[in-house]
Amino acid sequence: MEVITVANNKGGVGKTMQCYQLACHLATKGHRVLVIDLDSQANLSSTFGVHIQRTLIPEWLIGDVNLEDIVVPSEGEGEFHENIFLVPSSRHMANLSKLLILSEGEIRKNAGRKERLMRKRLTQAEGQYDYVVIDTPPMLGDELIMALVASNRILIPTQAQDYSIDGLEELMDTFEIIKETENPVLEFSIIPSMVNTRRKIERQRLEELAQAFKITPPIRNLVQMQESISTKKPIAKMGAKTKGREDYEALWQALNL
Repeated sequence: MEVITVANNKGGVGKTMQCYQLACHLATKGHRVLVIDLDSQANLSSTFGVHIQRTLIPEWLIGDVNLEDIVVPSEGEGEFHENIFLVPSSRHMANLSKLLILSEGEIRKNAGRKERLMRKRLTQAEGQYDYVVIDTPPMLGDELIMALVASNRILIPTQAQDYSIDGLEELMDTFEIIKETENPVLEFSIIPSMVNTRRKIERQRLEELAQAFKITPPIRNLVQMQESISTKKPIAKMGAKTKGREDYEALWQALNL
């Protein structure tokens, strides 16, 4: 079972879009996919047609409920959705930090450190799913740290713009600390996202990004991408000659997914 986290501590970079496309791509190939939405905005959950009043993710992490009690099937159209299962989020995720503090003693006894909770709880998914895809909130909080400790790799969507590139430094520092102290197998891939290749400044920033990091083929800022989310139809199910589909096929090939 491979665990993939999609993360960036800056919002608006196409993070949830990449989670949705990745999960649908893997499911289309016949893999059973568990999607975990750790973002209290619950945008990924709603894209899969799931709306709940109160998530039980915090209670699952501290061990009060089991994974099977909080997993729901995707409500999307198409046979591939039969391979997608979701742990949905809600505004209740905002209470996670408070609950972790209140449960500190129990966490130390069962997991040692709170950063290891997600990895420990995901052992319940072994043998049931081929992939776990985790969406995280746009900040360096408990959710992101736990996801990175539990993952095999992190996909980092970023725009080819100054503030987005600058924001990578803090996230990469965190990545290096976690790889050194908690998760030596963790690898990362940087995905240039929402790129407007017609703009000279973005082409320049893309070159700078490629010089500083190993990057994947870019995902262009196309109308089709927004249509995919609004219509809840993944790029993989659009026309074979669709530009967005070409971008994602190149991305999946580069990532060996």
